[in-house]
Amino acid sequence: MQKEIVVSGIRPTGHLHLGNYFGAMRNYVRMQEEYDCYFFVADWHSLTTHPDTKELQESVLGVLAENIAAGLDPEKVALYAQSALPEIAELYLYLNMLAYKGELEKTTTFKDKVRLNPDNVNAGLLTYPVLMAADILIHRAKYVPVGKDQEQHLEMARNFAQRFNYRYTELFPEPQAFNFGSKLIKVPSLDGSGKMSKSENQLATLYLVDDDDLIRKKVMKAKTDAGPTEPNSEMPDYIQNIFQLMALVSEESTVQKFRDDFNNANIRYGDMKKALAEDMVKFIAPIRQKAADILADKAYLKKVLDEGAEKAKDSARRTIEEARRLIGLNYL
Repeated sequence: MQKEIVVSGIRPTGHLHLGNYFGAMRNYVRMQEEYDCYFFVADWHSLTTHPDTKELQESVLGVLAENIAAGLDPEKVALYAQSALPEIAELYLYLNMLAYKGELEKTTTFKDKVRLNPDNVNAGLLTYPVLMAADILIHRAKYVPVGKDQEQHLEMARNFAQRFNYRYTELFPEPQAFNFGSKLIKVPSLDGSGKMSKSENQLATLYLVDDDDLIRKKVMKAKTDAGPTEPNSEMPDYIQNIFQLMALVSEESTVQKFRDDFNNANIRYGDMKKALAEDMVKFIAPIRQKAADILADKAYLKKVLDEGAEKAKDSARRTIEEARRLIGLNYL
């Protein structure tokens, strides 16, 4: 029986962090066992906000190595660079004919990017959702694992699929968000001001390439206070954040010990952070080392990209040939 198709992309704009791992990578590793998965490094997407490409190649290889180290198996999934599939660019062109300036200008992420980078409001930035739709629809994917910030883009992808199907005849399924039915995990930053980020708030983010001492330093600087003054006090958000981080990497007995200490109003946050730091080191160190070993083997990474692109091209070629036929672009 043919497996259902999953597509997801990773922007090469920074190292993977704990939030990427628990918010996405764990699901990706499960998906590769049950679905036909296409995971790509979104190098074209990165050009919309990072026009300086001096470090692009190293960033692409780095994020690829980190994804493999975190559990993706190139034998089970198609791992490829977005730019290796010209079929995506062709479908992007066709979908742009079905996208409207007004709806693109209302996209939340577009408005946010314009506010942050008013001197770099390029057409690629405006049509980012169209390219994202092409990434998904080129494989006729049924599922896309996305975070909350991408749900609007996924809805637009469904709209473009509907418009194409209505205008030219049925070709594309309407892709749905997917995360194994569980609530999406947002891993909090260490300063309690938001979630961990690839490129912002770096001292409050734990990256999968951080060395042991840096992990300890970051965790020990996590925001705390003097502690509760009476038993069963309400727990502040930033303390809840530390407990949430501990629940991801520590034994349940360790988490419960400090929860009891908090409820009994005798918690020592210094001890809690030391325990969390050591558990973080034990969790991150093997991934970091594996990623470094993979990144050092450029021949292996080229093989992964080449073979992943070949797998993806088979799927993309079938879709684009059918799209051309339905549009009426076959002349012989």
